[in-house]
Amino acid sequence: MNKIFIIIQREYLSRVMNKRFLLTTILTPIIMVGFFAGATFLSISGKDEHKIAVVDNNGFFKGNLQDAKDIHFEFPENVDTSNYIKKGYTDIIIIPKFEGTEKTDYIIRSKKRIGLGTEDKISDRINAAIEDKLLQDAGINRGSLDSIRSKSKFAELKSLEEGTDAATESNAALSYGIGFGSGMLIYITMFIYGAMVMRGVMEEKTNRIAEVMISSVKPFQLMMGKIVGIGGVGLTQFLLWIILILGLSTAAQFLIPQDVMQQVSTLQQYNGQMPGGSMVQAGDAAQKIYKFQHTMSTANWPVIIGCFLFYFLGGYLFYSSLFAAVGSVVNEDPQDAQSLMLPITMPIIFSFIIMTNAVQDPSTSIATWASIIPFSSPMVMMARIAYGIPGTVPYWQLAASMLSLIGGFILTTWLSGKIYRTGILMYGKKVSWKELSKWAFRKNQ
Repeated sequence: MNKIFIIIQREYLSRVMNKRFLLTTILTPIIMVGFFAGATFLSISGKDEHKIAVVDNNGFFKGNLQDAKDIHFEFPENVDTSNYIKKGYTDIIIIPKFEGTEKTDYIIRSKKRIGLGTEDKISDRINAAIEDKLLQDAGINRGSLDSIRSKSKFAELKSLEEGTDAATESNAALSYGIGFGSGMLIYITMFIYGAMVMRGVMEEKTNRIAEVMISSVKPFQLMMGKIVGIGGVGLTQFLLWIILILGLSTAAQFLIPQDVMQQVSTLQQYNGQMPGGSMVQAGDAAQKIYKFQHTMSTANWPVIIGCFLFYFLGGYLFYSSLFAAVGSVVNEDPQDAQSLMLPITMPIIFSFIIMTNAVQDPSTSIATWASIIPFSSPMVMMARIAYGIPGTVPYWQLAASMLSLIGGFILTTWLSGKIYRTGILMYGKKVSWKELSKWAFRKNQ
């Protein structure tokens, strides 16, 4: 046991004390935030502006057809399909005369192909204009219609999850974000740290360092020390990220004006309402901060973080032993590693696909069983846990998932250890999965 601890200490300290580790730990959250912010900015600012000429043969679209942020409708004279580009329009819509309510096609012509999102926006606004016209024909004038639509936006959906003691508020969008983000992090880290274990084993084997180490420690001890040591590096990185995020969140509050924070405090005290009035009396910034904090508070963060750390470690330990076994049988040809890694990486990829569906509907049969099977449970269960325990995930399913993952880790470590013992000292031979299975299930080891 002491020898395993020495190997763990060596693997852990050699990576944690590296400047590259510190830089990636600090820069990764900043880069991720910058990436998402940049992607959001480009998705908003990178859209083409559409100036659309409308040829209306019905006479009622003008005044009913509403512009969008990046779409502007105009009703010019003497513009047709032959000259709309010269007149400065990007597109032209030709709306024929509608005869009753029979299905009628209208045509849009453009200099270049229109994107699907823009096409849907144009279609929605034309349908809304037709609906407005029909309502006006039924006796509702435009002013009354706009007033009704404005006044009708007072209802807000709140989702409650039934608990053992009382119903608690939940948020589907937050659950989706937490579930998908957790699953994505586990997906990425299982590849990164699993490959790190495999490369470490391959380097020690090709450099003949393993031969020296095997003379003083057992192969299984060497494999376990390497797996646990690198797993500790990943866990340290996640804990530092959590501390960094909490620190930045706390520091950000000192940059917010004091009067805004007082309004936020008042909104929290009176459950979203200002004394003697509505939430409108609070400033726009205070309302947004309150809504964000209130939304974040609907998640059970201690349970989510605790389960995330368990499934990260469990998933890593489950797969890293397999990566270590592959690394022990690979010689100097990287092609061998790629071919042997396929049966390991395919379950991870399939688990990610199931996870993307589970975050949208966490109660399906495939999501439930995939969250219990150890090959897929680290990602899929995190997608379901975000929606609540014991509402969406009963306690028995969580317990079965955790126990099966622990049992799966023990089984894969036992099988991989038998492969590792033989493969780490074998040179100059390409090994197939058939031979690996023989080593794994050989009785005399």
